[in-house]
Amino acid sequence: MSKRYFGTDGIRGKVGQFPITPDFVLKLGWAAGKVFSREGHSKILIGKDTRISGYMFESALEAGLSAAGVDVLLTGPMPTPAVAYLARTFRADAGIVISASHNPFYDNGIKFFSAAGTKLPDEIEQAIEAQMDIAMTTVDSAELGKARRIDDAAGRYIEFCKATAGGISLKGLRIVLDCANGATYHVAPAVFSELGAEVVQIASSPDGLNINEECGATATGRLRKVVMAEQADMGIALDGDGDRVIMVDQQGEEVDGDELLYIIAEQMRREGSFSGGVVGTLMTNYGLEQAYARENIPFLRAKVGDRYVMEQLDEQGWLLGGESSGHIVCRHLTTTGDGTVAALQVLKAIVETGRSLTELRAGMAKLPQKMINVRMERKVSIEGVAAIDSAVAAVEAKLADSGRVLLRPSGTEPVVRVMIEGEDPELVGSLCKQLADDVEKALKALETSGEAS
Repeated sequence: MSKRYFGTDGIRGKVGQFPITPDFVLKLGWAAGKVFSREGHSKILIGKDTRISGYMFESALEAGLSAAGVDVLLTGPMPTPAVAYLARTFRADAGIVISASHNPFYDNGIKFFSAAGTKLPDEIEQAIEAQMDIAMTTVDSAELGKARRIDDAAGRYIEFCKATAGGISLKGLRIVLDCANGATYHVAPAVFSELGAEVVQIASSPDGLNINEECGATATGRLRKVVMAEQADMGIALDGDGDRVIMVDQQGEEVDGDELLYIIAEQMRREGSFSGGVVGTLMTNYGLEQAYARENIPFLRAKVGDRYVMEQLDEQGWLLGGESSGHIVCRHLTTTGDGTVAALQVLKAIVETGRSLTELRAGMAKLPQKMINVRMERKVSIEGVAAIDSAVAAVEAKLADSGRVLLRPSGTEPVVRVMIEGEDPELVGSLCKQLADDVEKALKALETSGEAS
């Protein structure tokens, strides 16, 4: 299908640069409205994060949808997974999120959910794209869509999150919560405090410009310091749109998505809700794969990106998957990655086992990892390059069964990512440097010969 408008995670770009402009978003709202109203009267739910451009794009989407005769439900600032949930709850035909996730405030994007809270089917995306090529018209005045704000959207989502925790009490736990000055600022603190935790909030005062700014799941430095200073039991960091979570233990050590995935899988096994296997990505630490192998848990690697994790989960019929970045999908509880829900599953393990986050993460030993980006003047192909294949084979022989090698061309820039994992950090570092040098030489030779693509 065409990818002019829909990428792997919706439409995203810098505000004011194609395609993220108000007129584009107006037309997109109209195009989506025309497609969803083909089967009769339609309603679509819109949520957004806290970046300043969200107000502008919310108005543009609302106008476009109304012009197509579609009713609009507005939630205001809400996490991305909340929009997926609320679209189902209100029987909307689709949910739209205005967010650029963990990116800076000057980026923004549009992401669609189906009525079931999942990604749109390809045929719907194609139909919307086709509609974008048609001149925009407005329905008769009497048929214009109406808009209303859902006043209790936050409360509904808070109750949903609490319900996924299975009735646990967090009384006695002291938690530092970093909301990334993003969409969870007014819901996540309530979730954890209403379950009984003592919550110390940081980065929960959005001003439209400070979303993800030196805070949240992509920057845990401040959280780690506050956890230590407050003598807290743990820290929880969400990203700007609330679909990722990274945690910090009582010693101030970061606990990433791979370790959280391990803890959740173990808890699911203890309570009897686990079935099938677990989906990670090409970047998932080899230590997680080793831990699952010891416990006879099937494990598959998808391409990097939550879209690909979901595709593998759907294909296999499995319930749990995620990324090192903290995007974790618990399909037995919800339809998409949800940082708050994932954090609650970890807290459930802490409460029901009586063990600390430090103790729970100890069951998985992360292997040292080193990555070097090999840059070129333009994008290149590494498929079937004999010199590179030979260099990789030599490194794999030295690692034997104690590590792995990954070469991954970037999808957006002329970079080949060279990553090595192994048990010996010094060996990992030297082998990564050696392989990166070999890859760079091979690619330069290709470029000189004119074979690079």
